[in-house]
Amino acid sequence: MNKIFKPFSIIISFIVLSFNSYSEPHLYRFGQGKNNGIFQIRIYHLKNDAQVKATDDFLETAFLPALHRFGIKNIGVFKPVANDTASVKLIYVLIPFSSADQWEKLSNRLLSDATFKSSAKDFLNADAKNPPFERMESILLQPFSAQQNINVPKNKNAERVFELRSYESPTEVLFEKKVAMFNTGGEIPIFNRLGFNPVFYGKVISGSRMPNLMYMPVFDNEQKKNEGWKRFGSDSTWKRISTDPANQNDVNVNHIDSIMMHSTDYSDY
Repeated sequence: MNKIFKPFSIIISFIVLSFNSYSEPHLYRFGQGKNNGIFQIRIYHLKNDAQVKATDDFLETAFLPALHRFGIKNIGVFKPVANDTASVKLIYVLIPFSSADQWEKLSNRLLSDATFKSSAKDFLNADAKNPPFERMESILLQPFSAQQNINVPKNKNAERVFELRSYESPTEVLFEKKVAMFNTGGEIPIFNRLGFNPVFYGKVISGSRMPNLMYMPVFDNEQKKNEGWKRFGSDSTWKRISTDPANQNDVNVNHIDSIMMHSTDYSDY
């Protein structure tokens, strides 16, 4: 028995050591590092105006007030500009958590909160044949080291355009190169200098598209957005870092999504 067990234990030990020696380049370990905060983006998928109204009412009268009571502030709620004509309508909710623990405990806190349960009863107890949404998607992000908190826009008006941008990379090594271009390679200072005022930058640590980073510039209106990107494309610093062979900018991103959105009336900003 011992003769059989000994080589087996050696194999197991080798597997464990090999696993521990491997580290994904963008792996996020909850509770470690100087910044333990995380962002969550909730995306509600809706099929008609009735579901939009039900979800709006839930977010405005129950969900956001509960998070505020729990000390969670600066929550953004957005709707794509294309919602009016889209067959699937979307509502995005951006939530900054001070820690992974705060995020993990949110569901239990909500269901233990009498005020929330009362305010949200129609949404939570909706008939299965008439649900308030089709599905809810969740994305978790680790804030970039160069901007670890939500940058709350100073002014609130209906014309502002929030552009949610998503960059997917073909490999994790190339993904880290792109993240480094933002954090330490000079890309974020360009955005700041040109007045893009991104609300956040983050590395996706849980989501359907990875490796992936996301960020959200905000502009006064559509014209300002177009002018801003034109200035960015012709910026001398951008031209220098984007053509630096060390950054591999020509291959470090293989898919980009850009979603134009307006904030809702009840959004915190």
